[in-house]
Amino acid sequence: MNRRSFIQKTSLLITGLFISLKSFPAALLADNGIVSGKVTSKGRAIPGVVISDGYSVVQTDKQGNYQLQLNDLARFVWISTPSGYEFKTESSIARHYYKPDTAGKLNFDLKPLRQNDTKHNFIIWADPQVKNKKDVEQMMETSVPDTLKLVQSMGNTPVHGIGVGDLVWDNFDLFPDYDEAIAKIGIPFFQALGNHDQDYRQGGDDTSDRTFQAHYGPTYYSFNRGKAHYVVLDDVRYLGNEREYDGFITQTQLDWLAKDLALVPKDALLIICLHIPVHNQVKNNQDFYAVLKDFKNIHIMSGHTHYNKNMIKENIYEHNHGTVCGGWWTGPICEDGTPRGYGVYEVDGTELKWYYKSTGRDRKEQLDIYVDTLTNQKRLIANVWNYDPEWKVEYFLDGKPMGAMLQQDGLDPLALKLYKGDKLPQPRPFVEPRSTDHLFIAHFEPSAKKVKVVATDRFGEKFEAEVSSN
Repeated sequence: MNRRSFIQKTSLLITGLFISLKSFPAALLADNGIVSGKVTSKGRAIPGVVISDGYSVVQTDKQGNYQLQLNDLARFVWISTPSGYEFKTESSIARHYYKPDTAGKLNFDLKPLRQNDTKHNFIIWADPQVKNKKDVEQMMETSVPDTLKLVQSMGNTPVHGIGVGDLVWDNFDLFPDYDEAIAKIGIPFFQALGNHDQDYRQGGDDTSDRTFQAHYGPTYYSFNRGKAHYVVLDDVRYLGNEREYDGFITQTQLDWLAKDLALVPKDALLIICLHIPVHNQVKNNQDFYAVLKDFKNIHIMSGHTHYNKNMIKENIYEHNHGTVCGGWWTGPICEDGTPRGYGVYEVDGTELKWYYKSTGRDRKEQLDIYVDTLTNQKRLIANVWNYDPEWKVEYFLDGKPMGAMLQQDGLDPLALKLYKGDKLPQPRPFVEPRSTDHLFIAHFEPSAKKVKVVATDRFGEKFEAEVSSN
């Protein structure tokens, strides 16, 4: 599909969705706002499939039938696609939501996957955040081909993507450009709302997501693949003033989430995707954690911060991702020195493995090292971007093992060089180096010639970086 026809098609889709939103109130539907229908695949009824309007959650019966009383505030009805079936998409954008017809009927026909999805992969894109066509050009020339190459390397393994917000940077005219990027990658992609994907000056939180919904549907929903249950949430609360927001998950979402999770096996792998990190920036995170209390295998995928950080809280592992845009498209790294890139996750049953994929770099490159000269010794700095407490970081001098490096908060040397100063970087000098806890330090005698660092992740995989100290 050429660019012109793609944009024309996207524009028609957007127009149609705006009409759907305007004409959706439940009162306009037949039978007092009751929606009913059937879920089938190749003519056979599919029982136990979850259907929701964001307020009620129902399942299909043995004959594949369901009935749903729409809430007066409901804007969509969606299917929580069950494991073993393809995601419904349009040019790779997930279209798992629908508007019932005026007769209150809505049927879903599912297409079986060609392969078993117990093993599958997914990719997390955080903060593409394109502001103008120059940003789009960078995304198309770097992030898109890198992600496409990675997807192609996965062979026949089912893979999908999730954009965890700030798809654009307050410029909704670029939503079609983001869509084109996703279409080129060619895998099903779900979207979460970011603070830069919101409408401002149009009221409060309940109206701030209308344009996003017109493009991408509901801002919270669920789906399944293999033994994993995925949830996408909106944790950006617009406060009604110009670009003023906070991290908060509404009670409506928490109530819906409790109903959704009540139908999920407690031993499932639970993957929750949203924009603002929960552990330190969502004001009601304790209320949120309380809804998850019966699950023991939980991974939260977030973005927003423009740095990479892993936080473990009992049985909850939060992956706060480095960004697709790096330093807002001004340089190749985020403010903490993490290269611009994205998260890659491999699911096997209820087991999850992961790594950070730096754009334009080999998958085995998981750290950068620097050597600087002090008064009477040299200092080695290693930035291990996706570090968590299960990693080991060791160094070698001229082939001799020297033991573990010391973890220390600090600023990445390359981030200092590229971003420190009132006039750096251009054209967005607000980007500044940010302190990170995934730096490791060692001091050594100037006589050493070769310095090597070996970082071993929690899965036992080793990553190396080597440099001459002269």
